Amino acid sequence: MTSVKSVFTPVEADLQALTENLKKLVGARHPILYAAAEHLFGAGGKRLRPAIVLLVARATMPDEEITPRHRRLAEITEMIHTASLVHDDVLDEADIRRGIETVHSRFTNRVAVLAGDFLFAQSSWYLANLDNLEVVKLLSQVIMDLAEGEIQQGLNAFETDFSIEAYLEKSYYKTASLLANSARAAGVLSDAPMATCERLYVYGRNLGLAFQIVDDILDFTASDEVLGKPAGSDLASGNLTAPTLFAMQEYPQLIDLIATEFEDPADLAAALSLVRNSTGIAKSRELAKHHAQLALAQIADLPPSTSLQALLDLTDYVLKRLY
Repeated sequence: MTSVKSVFTPVEADLQALTENLKKLVGARHPILYAAAEHLFGAGGKRLRPAIVLLVARATMPDEEITPRHRRLAEITEMIHTASLVHDDVLDEADIRRGIETVHSRFTNRVAVLAGDFLFAQSSWYLANLDNLEVVKLLSQVIMDLAEGEIQQGLNAFETDFSIEAYLEKSYYKTASLLANSARAAGVLSDAPMATCERLYVYGRNLGLAFQIVDDILDFTASDEVLGKPAGSDLASGNLTAPTLFAMQEYPQLIDLIATEFEDPADLAAALSLVRNSTGIAKSRELAKHHAQLALAQIADLPPSTSLQALLDLTDYVLKRLY
């Protein structure tokens, strides 16, 4: 199986520097917020989003060293992602993330909300200081999209008429927008041709959708330990993802169970069993594979390099997380 560590080999040193620099960027003016940020940035995680920025930077500048602006963009990308996770965990009342306590569990809801706001504000300030209006617009759109995705998810909880198309739109807002727009922004900072930047956007969009679909499958197939949070938590909270939406087409009785909003734990257990015994997981795998292949096709004509190969291998890594 392709490991994420081996995929990120071309930017391994860059990512190590990024992790240390993230803590410095937050600063120590607010000790409790700094403690929250240090807790977050020390929690590990895949660093997928900044790695893609750095790989795109190196793939679009194969004969040159990447610039400080590329490195700052990678840091901004991780700050935006982390801020969104902090707020998500408060809304979802999640106690565990990546196998450790969430910020609001370790501190308080108030600190978590403020920490998320602070990270969004910090990322916006550093973004403005890149002095590139196109990049500012791209990453500002991401912050709006993250809010839109969270609003859609909240308003559509337990809504059984939610379609696959609506699910993919929400998944774009919550996950793929950041990958798509940050990949494009990295190309912009490399002065890549407009057509190349557009293909990088489409690559990030489809890779992000594939990644989210796989995450949603794992919520039904992986253990609590692997997930770093309770398995089945999406369905329990009314977040209807691809496996459930496909399973509802096969088992209409699932719709009735979801309508109960699982006040009886037995209803949740029955619903999880129906999803796992349906073809919903297999159909979701095919959907993820489809988007991974679309991503792959977008960057095949970039100049050969180890960084390009890593971007290509990422599509394989995303799918192999299922096995």
